[in-house]
Amino acid sequence: MNNSGGAGERQYSNITRGVFSRERSLTKLIATILAGTMLLPLSACGGSDSDTSALSSDSASESATPSESASPSETSESSASPSDDASAQSNANSGSSNASGAAVDMLATLPVKGRAPKTGYARTQFGAAWSDVDHNGCDTRNDILKRDMTNVTFKPGTHDCVVKTGTLNDPYTGKTINFVRGQHTSTAVQIDHVVALSDAWQKGAQQLNADQRLQLANDPYNLLAVDGPANQQKSDSDAASWLPSNKSFRCQYVARQIGVKHKYALWVTQAEKDAMTNVLSSCPGQTVPDGGGVVASAQADSQPAQTPEPAQTTQAAPAPAPAPAQTQAAPAPAPTQQSGGDVYYQNCSAVRAAGKAPLYQGQPGYSRKLDRDGDGVACE
Repeated sequence: MNNSGGAGERQYSNITRGVFSRERSLTKLIATILAGTMLLPLSACGGSDSDTSALSSDSASESATPSESASPSETSESSASPSDDASAQSNANSGSSNASGAAVDMLATLPVKGRAPKTGYARTQFGAAWSDVDHNGCDTRNDILKRDMTNVTFKPGTHDCVVKTGTLNDPYTGKTINFVRGQHTSTAVQIDHVVALSDAWQKGAQQLNADQRLQLANDPYNLLAVDGPANQQKSDSDAASWLPSNKSFRCQYVARQIGVKHKYALWVTQAEKDAMTNVLSSCPGQTVPDGGGVVASAQADSQPAQTPEPAQTTQAAPAPAPAPAQTQAAPAPAPTQQSGGDVYYQNCSAVRAAGKAPLYQGQPGYSRKLDRDGDGVACE
């Protein structure tokens, strides 16, 4: 009995220790499981931060895409084009760009009005004669001589500004003129304003401001080197009262006048428009020149040179707003008078005030004291 009882107790003890051992193992397992369960959120949190960083990078990349495509910016730039076009059109309308197109069509756009009074007209309304408006160091007269002549040579020490000699294929007469600078020879070639100064004054130039008047007076688009006597014969005439004797150049001449009047918002009289229309009827395809320096290509159909007019108007250009009329320094002689004996100018200021600058040798009022360089052209 005692042995069996002791054996039973030992068996029970072993069973109990086994159970406790299994419980401890189970407890450890549970603890391990619980520990693992607690670690999972921590690991997940770490992964979330990493993913967020990646997403932030992607988002930044995606958000950069519209910026990189720059569609709004490009659209904005594209939308600026009409503004640029409008600006260019405004410049064209203001006369800042060269006119172009068929001469007959442009003529049709010019206003037709009567000639305004010449009151207030004076050369000084257009600034100093032959100003260096392009700031190249040379006066406008020599710029045009250099542009329109060939075989040009220059006076030494003038930085190729003062033209000494050259050959002109004169568009007004068709003649070839060998120019030599000098007291008795410079007048052979003169610079003509295609739209004469006083003509412009009476047809809208009074409304131009001082800068515009100065520009027109020196605008190469409105200037041509031409035969001196032909230029004096023209004086301040418009197309209704004077045309080049070289008939082959008349279409180009009239087209340039139209271009100048369009550029500076000047008008034409009905008689002037009729004369222009008549000339252009023989050359309906004639275009308005888009630059300066036109040279006649056809042979001359010349007329005998006429006695020079006393008023030299080779500097035709628009004038400023009406100003008090300036009194001439001396009475004008008869058109046929060739000497300046009865006309006297104290200085070049008086010549300019009378609207006679420049004075060429042989014209009324010319004197050597006014022609300082002795080239035959006074008060340049």
